[in-house]
Amino acid sequence: MSFLDNLFNQWSCDMAIDLGTANTLVAIPGEGIVLNEPSVVAIDSDANRVLSVGTEAREMIGRNPGNISVEKPLADGVIADYDVTEAMLSYFIQKANRRTRFYQPKPRIVICIPCGVTSVEKRAVFEATIQAGARQAFLIEEPMAAAIGAGLPVEEPTGSMVVDIGGGTTEIAVISLGGIVTSNSLRIAGNEFDEAVARHIREVYGLNIGVRTAEDIKIAIGSAMPISTGELDMEISGRDLATNLPRSEIIQSEDVREGIRAPLQEILIAIKETFLETDPDLAGDIIRNGVLLTGGGGMMKMLDIYLTNELEVPVYASDTAFTNVVVGCVRALENPIALQRSYTQR
Repeated sequence: MSFLDNLFNQWSCDMAIDLGTANTLVAIPGEGIVLNEPSVVAIDSDANRVLSVGTEAREMIGRNPGNISVEKPLADGVIADYDVTEAMLSYFIQKANRRTRFYQPKPRIVICIPCGVTSVEKRAVFEATIQAGARQAFLIEEPMAAAIGAGLPVEEPTGSMVVDIGGGTTEIAVISLGGIVTSNSLRIAGNEFDEAVARHIREVYGLNIGVRTAEDIKIAIGSAMPISTGELDMEISGRDLATNLPRSEIIQSEDVREGIRAPLQEILIAIKETFLETDPDLAGDIIRNGVLLTGGGGMMKMLDIYLTNELEVPVYASDTAFTNVVVGCVRALENPIALQRSYTQR
């Protein structure tokens, strides 16, 4: 390594980014998570400029006038709008780097990607990261990052299984000896749950609600199976489909379960298919060690018990489900071997 490289490494601010369909998290080694905001951008269409990013932009959803478009530049875990993603990443990188040094070289950045992406989709994430201000970018697959962040023995000759349910994708992977042995990427996850809940409320109650309200319902009272302590309820408001007037309704946890039944079944089938492709010895390790459930969608009430019952394999929800991926990216930054295995470009 040259003297200039050593100088850059000493002064640059390395970053880890969990670029999610729903939320983006940024962490800095030694400082922890410094940013957690929605992956949303508000754009003034008349002036063709970015108005706000993250939390401020999300507050505009459903309330924006015609000249302001509120966009989610990532869909199903991959970039849907390159320019908007670049602008969003640039904003998050600058906001996360709060240091006041006179000279701040561009940072090295580790950023996660779904395990089922194409080489073109990889290149898009990589180029957006570089254009947003990275000196060097490393791409790491989400289930591997989640496993590292959760402290699984990924480098050992034993099988570990991760089910990472994010906003846009569900990533299922079996990991051993520092690599992904078999994997399955399903573009059904938390966002699909939200849309399914909204559809169910519309069909059963004749009430039209927004996706933001559906997400709030899912988080507040959603469960994958009946709750032993009793069902939860919640009062919601929306537009009556018959009268077009505002109306309130009280719904139950059962309504969420009915709504998400179909997407949840698809996730279950994908997990079973991954087991079918897994070597018997590794499958034996997983049966003994259990399956790690992580990601924002993995935090749904009773989901671990539901999957345990359906798979007849122990499934446990991570206590740090929401942050495992970005923490794993930070640990990869500190591990030269992990960086060598990643997709990188200078």
